[in-house]
Amino acid sequence: MKTIGVVGAGTMGAGIAQVAALSGFEVVMNDISAELLQQGMDRIAARLHEGAAKGKLSEAEANAALVRITTETSFEGFSGCELVIEAAIEHLGVKTEIFRKLESYCSPDTILASNTSSLSITSIASKLARPDRVAGMHFFNPVHIMQLVEVVRGHQTSEEVIAAAVDCVRKLGKAPVVVKDTPGFIVNRVARPFYGEALRLLGEGVASVEEIDRIVKLEGGFKMGPFELMDLIGIDVNLAVTRSMYEQTFGEPRYRPHVIQQNMVEAGLLGRKTKRGFYDHSK
Repeated sequence: MKTIGVVGAGTMGAGIAQVAALSGFEVVMNDISAELLQQGMDRIAARLHEGAAKGKLSEAEANAALVRITTETSFEGFSGCELVIEAAIEHLGVKTEIFRKLESYCSPDTILASNTSSLSITSIASKLARPDRVAGMHFFNPVHIMQLVEVVRGHQTSEEVIAAAVDCVRKLGKAPVVVKDTPGFIVNRVARPFYGEALRLLGEGVASVEEIDRIVKLEGGFKMGPFELMDLIGIDVNLAVTRSMYEQTFGEPRYRPHVIQQNMVEAGLLGRKTKRGFYDHSK
């Protein structure tokens, strides 16, 4: 495997492209506009040069990684990729349409992977001629720091594809874990009650955002509290994952979304990316 495609130049897509380029892969990064692609490249360049300034890599390595990334607004650029990783919004319809297009432009042997954090890989692959070539590769934010990658086996995913995905994750310097295609996989299944109970405590007036985060970090040993994490991930993303799991588990109460999140999303208070969420990030 020499060339990896990435659909999406947002937080996750740019992070995956950066890690792949630093690991020596040629990378084709795609998005719907040149503007979004430039924003993604700017984000990658800033992180690489920041890493060089901190001595984590050399300026030569940073520049070499940037040169390995090409940008495309057309799916035709994926024709030479052995693996394409989709990192679009957490919406089944959008992802299904992306995979349909990928199958028409890519080689029949190309592995098509989704970075979905909760949606069914089996559902994403169900409309394709080669569902056996589809797997999940769920990276975590921030991609250049977080080590775990969940490699998800869909109902029809071949063992060859799983083995290739695991090998690729290791070459990216990450730690793969192969998981069953179940709502939320491992990490998000564990995380939903973590966020949900924190929101319920806040909604019931038991404690403030700051108090809950402080207690979790002080007594639980977490580096970040639940509200700090939601601001980092994006409150809209967190809500979308919660809704997805709630729907896929036929209304399992543990995964019920909370009105606080809904109201914040409607108000545009999405966390760090909008400078305001549970905390003020404008300073």
